[in-house]
Amino acid sequence: MQDGFDTLLSTLNSTGKNYNIEKITKAYEFAKQLHEGQFRKSGEPYICHPVAVAEIVAGLGLDTDSICAALLHDTIEDCSDKVDLTKIKKEFGDQVADIVDGLTKLVKIPFNDKEDEQMENLRKMFLAMAKDIRVIFIKLADRLHNMRTLGAQSEEKRRLIALETMHVYAPLAHRLGMQRIKQELENLALSYLDPIGYREVQSDIDRKFGMNKDFIVNTRATIEKKVRESGIDCTLEGRVKSVYSVYRKMFKQNKSFDEIYDFYAIRIIVDTELECYTVLGIIHDMYNSMPGRFKDYISIPKPNMYRSLHTTVIGHDGVPFEVQIRTWEMHHIAEYGIAAHWKYKSGDRGDAGLDKKLEWIAKLVENESSTVDPDEFIDALKIDIFQDETFVFTPKGDVVTLPQNSNCIDFAYHIHSEVGNRMVGAKVNGKIVPIDRTLENGEIVEILTSSTTKGPSRNWLKIVKTSEAKAKIRQWFKKEKRAENIIAGRDEIVAELRKYPGSFTEEQLNTIVTNVAVRGGVDCADDLYNMIGYGGLSVNKISGRLRDEYDKIVLPAEEAPITEASQIQTADKRRYSGEYGSVIVDGLEGCQVKFAKCCNPLPGDNIVGFITKGYGISVHKCDCPNIINNTAQNKDRLVNVEWRVSSGEQKEDQFEGLMQIIADDRISMLADISGALADMRVSIMQINTQKKGADQMMINMGISCKNLAHFNNILSRLKSIKGVNDIRRGYVK
Repeated sequence: MQDGFDTLLSTLNSTGKNYNIEKITKAYEFAKQLHEGQFRKSGEPYICHPVAVAEIVAGLGLDTDSICAALLHDTIEDCSDKVDLTKIKKEFGDQVADIVDGLTKLVKIPFNDKEDEQMENLRKMFLAMAKDIRVIFIKLADRLHNMRTLGAQSEEKRRLIALETMHVYAPLAHRLGMQRIKQELENLALSYLDPIGYREVQSDIDRKFGMNKDFIVNTRATIEKKVRESGIDCTLEGRVKSVYSVYRKMFKQNKSFDEIYDFYAIRIIVDTELECYTVLGIIHDMYNSMPGRFKDYISIPKPNMYRSLHTTVIGHDGVPFEVQIRTWEMHHIAEYGIAAHWKYKSGDRGDAGLDKKLEWIAKLVENESSTVDPDEFIDALKIDIFQDETFVFTPKGDVVTLPQNSNCIDFAYHIHSEVGNRMVGAKVNGKIVPIDRTLENGEIVEILTSSTTKGPSRNWLKIVKTSEAKAKIRQWFKKEKRAENIIAGRDEIVAELRKYPGSFTEEQLNTIVTNVAVRGGVDCADDLYNMIGYGGLSVNKISGRLRDEYDKIVLPAEEAPITEASQIQTADKRRYSGEYGSVIVDGLEGCQVKFAKCCNPLPGDNIVGFITKGYGISVHKCDCPNIINNTAQNKDRLVNVEWRVSSGEQKEDQFEGLMQIIADDRISMLADISGALADMRVSIMQINTQKKGADQMMINMGISCKNLAHFNNILSRLKSIKGVNDIRRGYVK
């Protein structure tokens, strides 16, 4: 343990920065005492983890308070019986205490489901980031060390942590410009999510590098000599593309390994911006450039502050390679992102330039405060933060950065909410275009407005891509159209309830919606209608609760028919019953009950029993074709059955729900589907796949579920996976 802390002190002393070593040592001793007797899964003393996190933080060049917070980041969560935030504030000051508070994991509170929990954790993280960006720097360092030591966890835990790392933490590191941490997180996560694919790509990289192992060395020497002859002082670095970068490009762009042209890269670091363009001319004079492979991120930087010139050329021996040209300041920002403000500048939180670069965090928190749908919140993160960007221009030449696939309406609301609300048309490159036209890099966009327009259309919520635009449209409807929202929301709920068997009165409708509103933390039925009307909540997210309340309030009040398809009646109406597992059979006792494979009934389906020869009673859905087609000649073999109502004191039975998925034929599709099911804690009971057409696959799957509502909710979640084109219940040949 002491060796690890000595290494940390050595790292701090080697930076030449004026660290408060006494305060850092005090934090180490404080944490060591609190974690005494605690061990990690690997068997190491727990204090090894905060020391390792502190060393990563030191490598980012953060200040004394950040190092102390890294050493103390798990004390409140794991040692709450020994210390609290007040004690840390007293011993180490307000800033350290605030950072530790931001890092402390959420207290376990009852969430309705895992999606709600994930949404709240993400929101908490972004709120903490908005207060002090150092929180996320330390959080990323904490996750990086956990990933480096993930092998000690169980296989299920490794997969869940790796998925979260790939979907949340690596994209966050990218958005903050922290490329070193981002690349290591991606590679580590991939090695656990797809170990076979990881090893295959690593093997291809080793093979290709072995064939051209002197290429980078020789190319560096040739370029450096030529650049220095031009009187430019430079530093050159060579690299091979990372495993995850190759893996992602191969499968996202459907390329073979040999089609990866930027496998090799030479980085040239010079002193001034003018020298960057001079060196670019030298490179293009030395080698043939590949058309369409030049990018100028100096004149138009990425939103994460990345600046550099990129060009791909063909070497003298026919090997393509990428050349990156940047200044030292650009290089520091490319490696450390926003953290470079601490490593190479003062890092003062009052720095206006830094605050401007962090505006997107505050805007994200503001936009997402109006979203109550967990799926939509996470989708918004993927669009606003975790996707590539499109750069367009205003008529005055100002650069506007939008997420990829944004349209003219997104652009209008990015400029100002009033511009969006009064929008009547758009021009792109001087020509009038549809307002939902997708924007492309380099286009000049002009929004046409009218003072007489009455505001946005509700349909725009389905058209816009950014959460900023959606939030501003919702705000307008929420403020200006409450009465219309209530009517629209009521219509949507009524349409959902009419899908269920039977009919309901106005009084029953009001009771159902009020109960659902209370369960969701909404004050009254009108507020729930309003939320649905302005788009703050989807009816699909409350469909399960609506069905629960409907079954409690409407169905007991009327005698539901056995089937909607026909007047299937049983010959025997004797009223003694026996319970057989999950169903109650009227008129028969002591017989075996099984569920028919032809229609796969689930609790919530209307069902009927069929007396088989020698195999007891087979339970079918009332609309099962086998029942409907055989009713006339086998009417005397039908028997009334119904689902047993759970007492709530015993564990619910699990049923197998069958589904068929039509999806894009890509390697990670099954991983995405199984990952989504794992997140919902749903077991896969059977699965088989087959090719369907040139670029699609058919997946037949059986999963565990509690009832029809649970099964439909699972289907709804799987439909949101990118590349899932169709999904339906049952196996369709």
